[in-house]
Amino acid sequence: MSASFRLSSCALGLVLSAAVGLSPIAAFAQAPAQRPATPARPATPPAQQPAAPAQGQAAAPAGPTVVQVKPEPSQTSWTKVCGKDQGANKEICYTTRDFVSDQGQPVLAVAVYDVKGDPNKIVRFLMPLGLLLQPGIRFGVDTAQPTGGRYAICFPNGCFAEAQVKDDMINAMKKGTNMNVSVQNQGGREVSFSIPLADFAKGFDGAPIDPKVLEEQQKQLQDELAKRQEELRQRLGAGGANAAPGGAAPAPGAAPAPAPKP
Repeated sequence: MSASFRLSSCALGLVLSAAVGLSPIAAFAQAPAQRPATPARPATPPAQQPAAPAQGQAAAPAGPTVVQVKPEPSQTSWTKVCGKDQGANKEICYTTRDFVSDQGQPVLAVAVYDVKGDPNKIVRFLMPLGLLLQPGIRFGVDTAQPTGGRYAICFPNGCFAEAQVKDDMINAMKKGTNMNVSVQNQGGREVSFSIPLADFAKGFDGAPIDPKVLEEQQKQLQDELAKRQEELRQRLGAGGANAAPGGAAPAPGAAPAPAPKP
């Protein structure tokens, strides 16, 4: 499929809590179209492994860390964009939305690609940096058996993972409450992102957005991200001896053990 990697937003900073085992990363204005970053080397040092239990004490089973995300506030709904794929000479639409943490920091994005006349759809995720690539991802709706996906390419602001799906997955997304995306962090611990699916059916089945409206949405989102990044720089004391380049927080010396999320 020759569709571009373009999602609804032109910016996606990737800042996660320490529970995910990653350090904060500065937001990038736009992912470059060429020369992706080499994904072979992690961007941050691995999280420390939990201490061994005391002698005679049984180790508690380690469950996945659940990261709840919510829609990007500037996007009032899922956005559907349609156009013509010049290479395949087919109409293609993608329905997409960006998601942030409880603190309003961008986390990930999801897009569902639908090529006219093709029975298969593609679900594509823009995932945070610093996750293990080799296991790939697993995703499913609510309690359904998850589907496997693999990473395709990495850029300085995130890595794309994708999978081909059929109508049964799309129908599940339309009726479901959450999509759960499971990955492994640098410490080998499972992390599950819980993505709300509210209004997905309305966006997928509805009319595509006007390109001018989309452009305005992107500008508003970029301005908002720039504002948040400036606030982050001010909180961290940008320009000080401990400030990281670009306003990113310095990587912690030792990430704390993940804490369970509700």
